[in-house]
Amino acid sequence: MTRTTAADPTMAAITAAVTLGREGDVAGARQELLAIWRDVGVLGDPFHRCTLAHYLADLYADPAEALVWDVRALDAADALTDERAQEHDAGLQVAGFYPSLHLNIADNLRRLAAFDLAAEHIGKATERSVALPQGSYGDMIRTAIHGVRDAITARDTTPRSTSPTVG
Repeated sequence: MTRTTAADPTMAAITAAVTLGREGDVAGARQELLAIWRDVGVLGDPFHRCTLAHYLADLYADPAEALVWDVRALDAADALTDERAQEHDAGLQVAGFYPSLHLNIADNLRRLAAFDLAAEHIGKATERSVALPQGSYGDMIRTAIHGVRDAITARDTTPRSTSPTVG
């Protein structure tokens, strides 16, 4: 559960759009998140950009389109500070974002058959997985890292059954 420390209308709008997507309206969620992205801009708040891009990537079945958003999320994380993230949730640390961000990039690269580059990113996800929390979220990411690593080794480009856009 998020322990929000300050009201943030942009995060409220992002959450509403993500909920729309999780309820099955992927096109509507994408449209709403893209509108928020236009408002935030490429030089806007790194927390907003990271969150938006991360969720937008999940709304594209095409790995090339998803990869664009995943790279944007990673770039935004590089500009993000713990202090800013903790304005939204006092327990957040940016280091904990990186395993998932590198995992997603690795998975999209794998699906595009860019196996060497995918292996580099899954290696980064593995290295940074020490920052993952204990519990269900951390376990889910660690399990996905292992699954994507195995798929890279097997040169398998099949979408994972647990991918957000696979139903």
